[in-house]
Amino acid sequence: MRVIIPSPLLTYTNQSKEVEADGQTIAELLDDLNRRYPGIRFRMIDEQDAIRPHMKIFVNGEQVQGLQIALQPADEVHILQALSGG
Repeated sequence: MRVIIPSPLLTYTNQSKEVEADGQTIAELLDDLNRRYPGIRFRMIDEQDAIRPHMKIFVNGEQVQGLQIALQPADEVHILQALSGG
């Protein structure tokens, strides 16, 4: 399925803003992304297996809160990362 990557994570995907990944759940999708782009999952998921507070994951335009959300092959996943600073 199509995954849209935020700018701060493009170094993991060789600057590709859109990538393909597979999985029946968000967790499986992130595991597949990590196989393809080592280290990217840790930037999104913490040690307790929760989505980091500054990360947002949307499936077909709807924000998801957990990693066990089911996915369909035609789904589009957008990963957003909040930026802070001043």
